[in-house]
Parts: sequence; structure tokens; C-alpha cells
Amino acid sequence: MKSGTQTSQPVVVTGAFSYTGKYVTRLLHRRGFRVKTLTAHPDRHNEFDPAVEALPFHFENPPELERALCGASSLINTYWIRFPKGGSTFESAVKNTRTLFDAAKNAGVKRIVHVSIANPSLDSTLDYYRGKAILEDALECLGLQYSIVRPTVIFGREDILINNIAWFLRKFPLFGIPGDGKYRIRPIFVEDVAALLVDEVEQLGNGVIDAVGPETFTFEELVKTIAANLAISPILVHLPMPLAYAATRLLGWLVGDVILTKQEYAGLMDGLLAPNGPSTGKTRLSDWLKTNHHELGATYSSEVARHFAAVSEITG
Repeated sequence: MKSGTQTSQPVVVTGAFSYTGKYVTRLLHRRGFRVKTLTAHPDRHNEFDPAVEALPFHFENPPELERALCGASSLINTYWIRFPKGGSTFESAVKNTRTLFDAAKNAGVKRIVHVSIANPSLDSTLDYYRGKAILEDALECLGLQYSIVRPTVIFGREDILINNIAWFLRKFPLFGIPGDGKYRIRPIFVEDVAALLVDEVEQLGNGVIDAVGPETFTFEELVKTIAANLAISPILVHLPMPLAYAATRLLGWLVGDVILTKQEYAGLMDGLLAPNGPSTGKTRLSDWLKTNHHELGATYSSEVARHFAAVSEITG
């Protein structure tokens, strides 16, 4: 694909106050783009105020959604759910995203940069991966220029998985490894993901990119690497997946969170987070851990609190 020409039209980012969206918005600003955001939390603290106007999604009102997107050159879509909760389901997330795509087209948006997942499949038994594949198909048939970015595990200062592994390592002498621990992960730094997404705003044509980092770990190697940087020597215990999942459910109840879902366990243990191909990220997790290990796992990062409450961390 060839680079396009930056215009004075704004770029709309879904979830500019969220984890990945925040880094995307910061980078867009550094590159001179105007930004608007669509968010489920328009009243949340806006670090970009007044530079970024925050508007609600209005999935239930497509004309209002179209008005919010009117005048934008591009849409960077990070909207999705990790797990069903309340009225949010994978089916509703697919429906809402289709509504968003249609509204973007009707509003005159020229390009959509969409965050998918590594190894989506229409044949998957996992709703998360199948839903992402359905949306990729929908975007390809929409008639707009698009880029699809497929990240694996995203790490950074506010991430969920890497941080919470560190938190559990700090708090407990034992750490459960589901199965043999030999399934692979290719983690990518959040700023590298943001760069991929923002780069694609200025491209022409269509493309699909695997967002993967330069290092590959087995899950057990990942845990050991984190522990070594924390100067901790945990006892690693291999558990059958059902038992590991049950333990995760119990610990999730104790911290008031969903730590890992059964679908996430399945995707992890099936090796879906380690697609083949060249690295598209530059930052090595092993290097990042050396610099950030003092803060890593100091607090528990709650997905439920982040998206369904006013606070984002559990201390202690």
C-alpha cells in the first residue's frame, strides 16, 4: 500500500480513553491529526480535553452515530468486549460494530482501520475469534478502504495479562501453569500497536497485518521471565486446564474480576496468540521488563473495574 495525504479532517478513534486507544490518540496528536472519540464512557476523565471531543456511541440511534462521524477522514476502531457481562454479549458487539461500519460509510468516512485478533476464524468454536472473523468479512464487503490489524497479547504499563501475572507472582508462592505450558505467545508493546494503527490511517488500498512482537515465549517461559525480573522464585505447578480454570474463577471472585475466560484459556493453549510470520513490533518484552519491573504487578489491574466502574485498579 502507498501512503495517502494527511488532511485537516479529523480521525475518529473509538475508546480514546481506553488502553490501546489512549496510545493511538497520543500518537495521532504528535503527528498533527485532529481527533474525535466515540466512547461508552463520555464522562470519564479526558486527558486530551479540550483537544478531543468525546461523544457516546449511540449504537441504538444510527443517524446520531452518523452525525458524530460526519466530516471524519478515517475511523480507527478498537471497540470490542473481552467477555459477556450484563447486556453486552459477543453477538451484540458484532451487531454494534456492523452498525458503526455502516454509519461510517453513510457519513462519508473514507478509510477504516480495524483492530481484530490474531487467527480469527469463521469456523472457530470460540465466540471471540468467530465474532472477529465475521467483522473482518463485513469490513471487506463494506466498499471502503480498510486496514485490519490483528494483535496478539498487548503489553504495557496498563495492560491486564502481563501485569496480573506479575501481581499473582508477588502475592502467592505458587503459580499454576495450565497444561504443559509449552503453547506459545508473541507479545507486542502497546506503543508498537498504536504505531501500526496510526501508520495505516495514511495508507491507500486494503491490507491485513499481524501485530506481533519480536520475541516468542512459551507460556511457562513467559512466567519465568516475569518472575526473574521481579527477583521472585515461584513454585510452578502444572494443572489440568479445567482445574486451572476453576482456580482462576475462584481467584477472580476474590478480586472481583474476570481474570481469564474459558475461551481465552482455549485460545492461549491452542497457540492462537503466536501467529507465524515476521515481527511487526520493535520492542522486546524482555527489555521492557528490565526497565519497568519495579512498577509491574504493584497493583492488580481489573478489567471489570476498568470498563464497568469508576476505578481501574485494586491495590494491595
